[in-house]
Amino acid sequence: METNGSTIMNQILQNLKTGATEIADIPCPQVRSGHLLIQTRMSVVSAGTERMLVEFGKANLLEKAKQQPDKVKQVIDKIKTDGLAPTLEAVRTKLDQPLALGYSNVGTVLEVGRGVEGFAVGDRVISNGPHAEIVHVPKHLCAKIPDGVDDEEAAFTVIASIGLQGIRLANPTLGETFVVTGLGLIGLITVQLLRAHGCRVLGADFDPGKLQIAKSLGAEIVDLSKGEDPLAAARTFSKGRGVDGVLITASTKSSEPVHQAAHMCRKRGRIVLVGVTGLELSRADFYEKELSFQVSCSYGPGRYDAEYEEKGQDYPVGFVRWTEQRNFEAILDMLADGKLHLKSLITHRFPIGQAVEAYEVLGQGKSSLGIILHYDQKQNVQALLNRKTVELSLAPAEEARTGEASVGIIGAGNYTNQVLLPALKQTKASLHTIASSGGVNGLHVGRRHGFVQTTTDTGAMLADPAINTIFVTTRHNTHARYVEEAVKAGKHVFVEKPLCLNRNELQDIQNLRLRPKQILMVGFNRRFSPFTVKMKQLLDTVKEPKTLIMTVNAGDIPAEHWTQDPEVGGGRILGEACHFVDTLRFLVGHPITEVTSHTVGRQPGVKIIEDKATITLRFEDGSLGTVHYFANGHKSYPKERIEVFTAGKILELNNFKELRGYGWNGFTKMKLWSQDKGHKQEMKAFVDAVLNGSDSPIPLSEIYEVTEACLDIVEQMREREQQRRQAEYA
Repeated sequence: METNGSTIMNQILQNLKTGATEIADIPCPQVRSGHLLIQTRMSVVSAGTERMLVEFGKANLLEKAKQQPDKVKQVIDKIKTDGLAPTLEAVRTKLDQPLALGYSNVGTVLEVGRGVEGFAVGDRVISNGPHAEIVHVPKHLCAKIPDGVDDEEAAFTVIASIGLQGIRLANPTLGETFVVTGLGLIGLITVQLLRAHGCRVLGADFDPGKLQIAKSLGAEIVDLSKGEDPLAAARTFSKGRGVDGVLITASTKSSEPVHQAAHMCRKRGRIVLVGVTGLELSRADFYEKELSFQVSCSYGPGRYDAEYEEKGQDYPVGFVRWTEQRNFEAILDMLADGKLHLKSLITHRFPIGQAVEAYEVLGQGKSSLGIILHYDQKQNVQALLNRKTVELSLAPAEEARTGEASVGIIGAGNYTNQVLLPALKQTKASLHTIASSGGVNGLHVGRRHGFVQTTTDTGAMLADPAINTIFVTTRHNTHARYVEEAVKAGKHVFVEKPLCLNRNELQDIQNLRLRPKQILMVGFNRRFSPFTVKMKQLLDTVKEPKTLIMTVNAGDIPAEHWTQDPEVGGGRILGEACHFVDTLRFLVGHPITEVTSHTVGRQPGVKIIEDKATITLRFEDGSLGTVHYFANGHKSYPKERIEVFTAGKILELNNFKELRGYGWNGFTKMKLWSQDKGHKQEMKAFVDAVLNGSDSPIPLSEIYEVTEACLDIVEQMREREQQRRQAEYA
């Protein structure tokens, strides 16, 4: 779209705090390995999912809390451990993050990422990309559109696959009888798919208009708005035998649809929940008939599996016949064969520039069904691809000068938004550019914190003479690369832990030649906490060895989370426990000479053991430090505790909120109202060093030493685990 001679990269965003829908101008994403970059031709607004998100956003805080009681409990636990103020700020920040709407898209491939086969530039494809001019989608969430299938019908493919996956779980056979409860977009598509399977279908809904569409598609109907009895209708429909199965595609808080489904079914009937309902189940409903009940997960096998979606590892067709991508292809084949007709489901069409009006129609409820958004195909594609940077305010023309800290940040995730930037803004640094891979987070964080611009082109940002300081807050496997590039570009560098994930990366960084007064620092913030500084002052008065114990109630993170992936996050020892190794190194004030580590024994079904470990550190002065890093505790217990024993005295730090001293002259207690892990002091120390041309607040030798120690720890753990496995199979 051209506006006053400039190209605009439109994307629809939803604010979960206010419920406002926005057409935002975002930078064009960069194509990554295993992904496609697609220019959108049209997309479908999901009447169910997207209406639910809009309504949730418009609800007040109390109503939001009622809808998510599990999250409320998490908030209460966080208040107990971290305090009220930081918890409320975290909740507000989380709700303020924009949500990219949309997931059923048609477009043309513009770029093909490394490792992608079967797609070429110019292919017409469907994807689960959002409502945006250009989308960036993993290859397994895309499929090529057969010739003869028009864009409008193809645009429903991803939504239709939700219904198809529910049908696959129900496993219908020729001649069986099925009830579809809820005749929204997915429900009406499900009716057609069941009819294509040779099944008789009974549709139930409150909307007479949707019921008539279902009837035109070959279903018998039950008009709930007229008080018609769905149980009696199902009994008649099934000739008194009970239906073979029920697919629930409705969206309601009530458990009544499940209860009714159980009464409609014959013995050993099947119930599949595709939509959203209450789940207060009656054992008697299911026990007497031996009914099966299953919840369908989105588009099919592979959904939410990072190995499949992000890393592109397909499931063998001989073992998993219908993945989400193969479900997409099945829908497209049915459209090509004329066995599925979706034009009748389109009720509204809008250009992308009128998307806000489309969502107003969506909010009206019954008057809308399939809403199509069209995108202008006459715009300058190359201009869109080149639009990697979006100005947020007037940019300074001159280069960054000595005595200034003009900041560029790579990474716009939760840590950057909630922790780093609030602390950084209290320094004398100026915020110039923030980079993110997809563009949406960079735009939001950039606007929220007052950056000059946001970009998806990190190379251009690193080369920008207006920036002299780079912060790296991306996923851990990219830290070493960005550190190298930023140092070579002559920038000061602050990298959030860890510095790197392996010895080759560490060696490459150690081989870098930093310029005089050029700073490279890792975000070991705990050594800057006023509690830790006070402990250090007290301990420096004692000249004999210390015994330090740090207990970390780390909390469970699923094995599938990226931080647990050795190739991406490095595991939790490298990714987080490095903090605690550095904290003890700082308190002792002497080099680490030896490390040992032990993990808990492996238990059946437990994939990760590295996050349940005890680490022992020996120091040059004879001090002994132990880090108990445990992910198998309860989240209501405080996360971090440090105890130091030396010279007949003890220091006890509880969760960076309270420090107690036993046997110290003139010191017994230090307490703050809220937790302070040192982020503000860390940012000030780093920025002041940049401004004053002084040395790094953390000596580079200590950063390398702590990184070496953590690599040693992880190598010990993994070597022992490998030896254990070899012994098992010997």
